[in-house]
Amino acid sequence: MNLNSLMAKIEALLFVVGDDGVTAKQLSQLLEVDMMEIEAALSELATNYSENEERGLELKTLAGTYQLTTKPELADTIKKLVENPNSQVLTTASLEVLAIIAYKQPITRTEIEDLRGVKSERPIQTLVSRALVQEVGRAEGTGRAILYGTTKEFLNYFGLKDLNELPPLPEGTTVDDNEETDLFMTKFQEAFNSKE
Repeated sequence: MNLNSLMAKIEALLFVVGDDGVTAKQLSQLLEVDMMEIEAALSELATNYSENEERGLELKTLAGTYQLTTKPELADTIKKLVENPNSQVLTTASLEVLAIIAYKQPITRTEIEDLRGVKSERPIQTLVSRALVQEVGRAEGTGRAILYGTTKEFLNYFGLKDLNELPPLPEGTTVDDNEETDLFMTKFQEAFNSKE
């Protein structure tokens, strides 16, 4: 595999894993490339990021784990976004997670991921930061996973007095069905669009 192709694949994996990061050994296994090639590609990728002032990212190594981070000199730019989270439009993933939490609460992140079939950590973090979702307790059993539920802000935002005012599921439909997110996402998207 040529170096540019390998760097592109590593970059894509680093983007997808986000804050979790990935080790050189994991990259080697995932890409089926020996460690020397991985280390050379990581070194070149780090150099490309650090030497190019037009790039907003850099490659960091934390405890043997590689991850993409923003350059420190861009902190003020990022701070504006973080300080004003309400200016962000909720993504489709966040709306899916919000619908699942609204109808299945209290629910753990693992249960949400089982329903969606994909990781849901980021959408949950977004919803928590927007005060639409909050921790409502801990599940029984090993690990005592966090349980999530909607907030008063959720009710206010959608003009609901309580959760009983959520639109009913069509007869014969359960929240476990694959089509549930389409139904609720449409309602949630309409509500969010009408607020803009």
